[in-house]
Amino acid sequence: MVSTGHYENFPVASVLCPPHLRSTILAIYRYARTADDIADEGGADRSARARSLSAYREDLDAIFAGRPASQQWPEIFQPLGIAVRTHGLPREPLADLLSAFTQDIDNPTYPDRDALLDYCRRSANPIGRLLLHLHGVDDPVRLSQSDHLCTALQLINFWQDLSVDLPRGRVYLPLADAHRHGVSLENPSRLTDSAATKRLVACLCDWAGAEMRQGAPLALALPGRTGWEARLVVQGGLRMLDKIRASGFATVGMRPTLGVGDLPKMFWRGLRMRESADAGLA
Repeated sequence: MVSTGHYENFPVASVLCPPHLRSTILAIYRYARTADDIADEGGADRSARARSLSAYREDLDAIFAGRPASQQWPEIFQPLGIAVRTHGLPREPLADLLSAFTQDIDNPTYPDRDALLDYCRRSANPIGRLLLHLHGVDDPVRLSQSDHLCTALQLINFWQDLSVDLPRGRVYLPLADAHRHGVSLENPSRLTDSAATKRLVACLCDWAGAEMRQGAPLALALPGRTGWEARLVVQGGLRMLDKIRASGFATVGMRPTLGVGDLPKMFWRGLRMRESADAGLA
C-alpha cells in the first residue's frame, strides 16, 4: 500500500499490489480523490460543492442500479462501474466516503474523540474494507483490525497536517482534548507551537499509536504481497509518528514528511513484524 498525492492514506496500486487488482484499486482511488477534491479544492462556494457532491452520489446510485451514470465524470464512473460489476464492490463504503466529504464542506468542529472516530469511520475505514473485499477477507476480527489501522492512519495524517489544516479552518483536534490541555481553538489559524499545544499533540499521537497497535496484527494475517503492503502501511504510519515526535510535537508550525531515506527503516521494521506482532510498534 503506497500513498500518492494529498489523499495520503489511500493505498494506490503499487509494485506490491497484485496486478489483477491494480485497475480496480486505481478506480476506487480516483473516485475517492475526485470527491475529496470537490469538497476541498478550487474556488467553488459551499452550495456549489454540495450540489456537485449530490450529483456525484446520483452517479454512484446509478451504477449500482444498473443505469448509466451522467457524463459529468465519465473517467470516474465508467471504470468504477466495471469494478463494481467485476468484483461485486459493496455500495456502503463508497457512499460512506461521500458522507464524510460532504461533512468536510462545512468544516465542523469535533467535540470529542467519539465524534472524530465517527468521521474516521466514514472517511478512512471504508478504504480498508474495500481492499479486504477485493482480497476475499470478510472475517469480523480482520475487519475490525482494518478499521483500527485505517483510523490510525487518518489520525496520524491529521496531526501531521496541522500546519496546513488550521489556517484553512479545518480543526480535527477534539475540543475536549484541547480543553483538557488548556488549548483554545476559538481562533485556530492563530494557534502556535506552545508548550500546551505540544502536549496536546503528544497525547493525540499516543492515541493514534494505540489505534495502530490494535490494527497492526492485520498485516501479519494477510498473505504474500498483500501482507507486505500492509506491513509497509503500518510502518509508514509509525515512521510519521517518529517524525512528529522528533519535531517535539511542533506540527502547528511545520509539516513533517516521509522521504526515500525513511524506506530502509520501514522495510526493516516490516521484516521484524514477521517475528512479533509488536515488533516496530514501540
